[in-house]
Amino acid sequence: MEQEVHEYDGEDITVSYDVKRCIHARECVRGLPAVFDPDRRPWITPDEADADDLAEVITRCPTGALHFERKDGGREETTPDENAIEVVADGPLYARGEIEVVTEDGSELLSDTRVAFCRCGASGNKPLCDNSHLDVDFEAAGTVTGESTNEDPATGRLRVTPTANGPLHVEGEFEISGGDDGSTYRDDDAWLCRCGESANKPFCDGSHAGVGFTTGDD
Repeated sequence: MEQEVHEYDGEDITVSYDVKRCIHARECVRGLPAVFDPDRRPWITPDEADADDLAEVITRCPTGALHFERKDGGREETTPDENAIEVVADGPLYARGEIEVVTEDGSELLSDTRVAFCRCGASGNKPLCDNSHLDVDFEAAGTVTGESTNEDPATGRLRVTPTANGPLHVEGEFEISGGDDGSTYRDDDAWLCRCGESANKPFCDGSHAGVGFTTGDD
């Protein structure tokens, strides 16, 4: 998993941008085009908006490519009340909450409130999405099926382990929802497909073994 972080200083707020995590969801451009202009250099100019408004728009970024640090004592980003994963049609898994991504030996890869996980199997920055689903014409519905295993509040730490040549192992209370139809499923331990081949997406059905899916060094 790679990072390439750039910082843009304003009078009241500093914006950080990780090029490797950006998949051009464009929530920032739509939210504050005066600040975020891809055709301008520098493309982020923090002083073109009120710091509170800018902070609010940055938290809409579903991948975590954008973050901020207040210099004026204003409110920093808070952890969402519940852990939520959205299944994006033909695209990634958008996770929000108290997210910790770890290796199988428990070493931390990433700690964040917003992460986009690859589910097409083609990302060059696994386990994160890098928009490769567009290049490989990935097709998968943004739906969730199955009966929830529990109805506990989706709070606490959400631990995500990208397994070698296999699925994402998600541990901790969470709700996963389909972006297409609003279908939902609650669990506290699940295996989510990231090879792109499961017949039971977004859940793993073992297809990664049959297709020879490899993850390299996540």
